[in-house]
Amino acid sequence: MFKVSELMVTPPGAFETPLRQAVYEAFARLEIPFWRVDTDPGITMEDCQHIDAKIGVRIVKTIFLCNRQQTAFYLYVTTDDKPFVTRDFCGALGIPRVSFASAEKLWELTGVEVGATTILSAILPSASNVQLVMDCTVAEDEWFACTDGTATCFVKLRTADLLEKYLPATDHTLTLLSL
Repeated sequence: MFKVSELMVTPPGAFETPLRQAVYEAFARLEIPFWRVDTDPGITMEDCQHIDAKIGVRIVKTIFLCNRQQTAFYLYVTTDDKPFVTRDFCGALGIPRVSFASAEKLWELTGVEVGATTILSAILPSASNVQLVMDCTVAEDEWFACTDGTATCFVKLRTADLLEKYLPATDHTLTLLSL
């Protein structure tokens, strides 16, 4: 049985990574209310369905991409039911072909391991050159849910708080796509 805790409104008792600490410090500083659940490692779509049921919102899918030279990086946030089509993504942004970035670059730039990719990584200085891209349907939802930078904790917050408070505090520009 996949373990999902009850909803909590407090930060975790310990921060395993600098990203996780930075996320909850930013929530407090920016006065962003959140709800979170602790889980078994949520890696598969089936795992996320258990989390969705408890948190009351569908977890977004976040993909970390790069160009062939590994000089341009993208965090793409979309719905879990949309397939990723490289040609459409690249065409919409007017960029050459991208592919999935390595686990090493994911850790180096965003502070997360595979399975925990999150737009919340934008708070880290190491992510300053990562371009943030979001599907319009995600931006239009009232609620946003993703990992907190670990594969064992998922947070829910108002999408408006993410777009109007959290991301502006990171000095990132968000590109919205309709794919």
